[in-house]
Amino acid sequence: MEFEWTADQLRLRRGAVEFARARLVEGVAGRDREGTFSREAWQACAEFGLQGLLVPAEWNGGGQDLLSAVAVFEGLGYGARDNGLVFSVAAHAASCEGPLCAFGSEAQKREWLPGLAEGSVIGATAITEPDSGSSALSLATTAVPHDDGWRLQGSKTFVTNGPVADLFIIYARTGPGVGGVTAFLVPRHTSGLVVGAPIEKMGLRTSPMSQVFLEDCWVPASAVVGGVGSGALIFSQVMEAERLLVMAPAIGVMQRLLERCVAHARQRKVGSVPIGKHQAIAHRLADMDVQLEAARLLLYRAAWQRARHGTATRESAMAKLAVSEAYVETCRSAVQIFGTYGYTVEYELERELRDALAATLYVGTSEIQRNLIAGLRGLG
Repeated sequence: MEFEWTADQLRLRRGAVEFARARLVEGVAGRDREGTFSREAWQACAEFGLQGLLVPAEWNGGGQDLLSAVAVFEGLGYGARDNGLVFSVAAHAASCEGPLCAFGSEAQKREWLPGLAEGSVIGATAITEPDSGSSALSLATTAVPHDDGWRLQGSKTFVTNGPVADLFIIYARTGPGVGGVTAFLVPRHTSGLVVGAPIEKMGLRTSPMSQVFLEDCWVPASAVVGGVGSGALIFSQVMEAERLLVMAPAIGVMQRLLERCVAHARQRKVGSVPIGKHQAIAHRLADMDVQLEAARLLLYRAAWQRARHGTATRESAMAKLAVSEAYVETCRSAVQIFGTYGYTVEYELERELRDALAATLYVGTSEIQRNLIAGLRGLG
């Protein structure tokens, strides 16, 4: 078994760390307090090639595979401080570009992928509804045939990038059962599509979120992605990749926080003894190290499986569960090790914890991941 990155992947990861340290650190605390999305930082990411990382070169993208993208986004998490912006970029790449790359028509790719890859077009996916809870495909939003197209009616919530998006992929019910879900491309300017006010959140405050309302929203037949009734398949395939891409930065953050905590434990003294000499602190740091490496290996394995075999349902669910839970625990441990200093805004560890808490909720809650893993074992 090989556990090494290629030279190109290492180069990409190092480049991501250097870029993030140079461009995604300054001003983050202020943007977090104000809950603002930085278009300047978004465009810097685009110029570096992040938005188009997984888009084929023929559509102005980087043409990288998922494993290489995981390496890059891990590097971003390690080097950056703007966790919200990194999350927005990952969601844009996985949940909007992903369906277009895999299932879009040539005309759809030609129209949208270059702009999405270059960052001039911001993408968002709208699937969750106010009453659907964790059952993402329990949709009340409908699409009915009308005038050589479709008329969409309903509402979506918790739409990442919603307030700033130029293009939405909206999932709606076109018939009964799993085969009755269809994905539609809906540009922001489409009549009948109304974007709600930004939703204020505990963490990831630099990643904008909103509701989306569909009021007799008509789209042409060419707006259908992958064929009528293929929405559930598209969503399932996209979720596998999205789980990995949005969790990769968490590995970088965990590595950064572990290193910071180790340095603090060596330097901070009670009397004349560094706190790292105390078993309670040393054991907590050892647990952080183990959690990091276990989560990292599950993530890498799932990305490797997906990149080489085209599917990784069980592996991606396990990775998402392990990484998200370890991420939260790492941030809690960092606050505890720094004591009252860790609770202050100045040290920014409270912001890291606020950002981490969302990881057990987005892209399927921890409970949903456990249900999926158990179901694949024939349980539940």
